[in-house]
Amino acid sequence: MSQSSELPAPADIVAHLMARDAFSQWLGLTVVEAAAGRSVLQMTVRDDMLNGFGTLHGGVLFAVADSAFAFATNAGGLLSVAVDCSISYPVACRPGDALCAVAVEQSTTNRLAFCEVTITNQHDVAVGYFRGTVYRTARPHVPGEHFG
Repeated sequence: MSQSSELPAPADIVAHLMARDAFSQWLGLTVVEAAAGRSVLQMTVRDDMLNGFGTLHGGVLFAVADSAFAFATNAGGLLSVAVDCSISYPVACRPGDALCAVAVEQSTTNRLAFCEVTITNQHDVAVGYFRGTVYRTARPHVPGEHFG
């Protein structure tokens, strides 16, 4: 960064977050798009992600949406942390399903941002609807810096 007031590029922030996010890596998430207020992730449902009914565990789908949510709301450059999230599961996911999570910020204030994530399968059928709220801090992301 050439000036202290400049924020890193959204793709750099998301790449930094993804590199440190072992769980998103375990999920097999691929970042397709990273922009301020928007992210698109893809993944394939594996057998080790299934519940006792042979369908994708709801916690895994929530985690996919949560990662898309985190990347979209943090890509603008300021550290943002979840304060409230909910999800609906309209259709079950099966092994081999190719999922796409699209997160889009709906509105933002000085300290809060509201985001919706829609997850679809390879047939463009919605399998998850997620809504989350973040608290946006004044602390800028600095790739390479640890938050803790």
